[in-house]
Amino acid sequence: MQLLRKIFNLFYLLLAGILLLTACGSSNNKNSQENENNSTPLVKAPDFNADSAYIYVKKQVDFGPRVPNTEAHRACGDYLAKQLESFGAKVYNQYADLMAYNGTILKSRNIIGVYNPDTKKRVLLFAHWDTRPYADAGEEKHHHTPIDGANDGASGVGVLLEIARHLQQQAPAIGIDIIFFDSEDYGTPDFYDGPYKADTWCLGSQYWGRIPHTPDYKARFGILLDMVGGKNATFYYEGYSKRTASQPMQKIWDIAHNLGYSKHFIKNDGGEVTDDHVYVNRFRQIPCVDIIDFNPNNGEGFNPTWHTINDNMDNIDKATLQAVGQTVMTVIYNEK
Repeated sequence: MQLLRKIFNLFYLLLAGILLLTACGSSNNKNSQENENNSTPLVKAPDFNADSAYIYVKKQVDFGPRVPNTEAHRACGDYLAKQLESFGAKVYNQYADLMAYNGTILKSRNIIGVYNPDTKKRVLLFAHWDTRPYADAGEEKHHHTPIDGANDGASGVGVLLEIARHLQQQAPAIGIDIIFFDSEDYGTPDFYDGPYKADTWCLGSQYWGRIPHTPDYKARFGILLDMVGGKNATFYYEGYSKRTASQPMQKIWDIAHNLGYSKHFIKNDGGEVTDDHVYVNRFRQIPCVDIIDFNPNNGEGFNPTWHTINDNMDNIDKATLQAVGQTVMTVIYNEK
């Protein structure tokens, strides 16, 4: 009887141990699945101020069309450089004579603001600040009319100026470089009947890509903001970005959804665009993500105001500026 009791007790202990191990295994497995499904909690970034960004957009538009070789272009360039300097950036002005599709020499100026220049851990943020000399996507009578470029140009710059203001007040853990590229939008118009010339768009980023402001410049990744102020704007996965910068792109869209901006940041494939990010990647091998408004219901794929005289302040939406600005801010303040 005593032997049977010992055998029973031993059996009981073994059974209890197996049950305990099974329970612990289930709990650990469940916790592991939860950890896989839940991303690391985001560090809260400073609050992006869309009202402030809107003012920066308007101040650019108030100069008039910022077409290279015009007084409005020169004056706005001075304003942008002074703003970055006032926000604590080390500012580089990169002047260059660049040739347009028709042989015109464009007096161009890339404006670069550097934060925390001593660290090698860097993220590049950029937009173009010039405007299209032709409203060639609208009525033919306006094809030779320069556009205001409130969305196509000024919106991305306005968002980056607001981010720069915060960088001065609260530095992230990494270095940030902000570049306003010039002569992006002087590409060959459809009405031009002269000889074809390749790579007539994005002349400023092509120049910087070959001759950066810092020799052998490197960054973890770059984010391009182009047409980020339109009403009801939607940002799909841009094709070139997806091929060359899929990891940072996924990170950006995940953060946007985490912040509640899923109606703007759509997790579906959009079109592919020749934009400044292509040349930054081509010449500097930096993976870059183009956050650009894509309209799947428009034949061109762009915002309806694109390259028309309607690209003005009436069509700038603070909600869109907020979604993009807060997303980008959260991305950079979560880099270590």
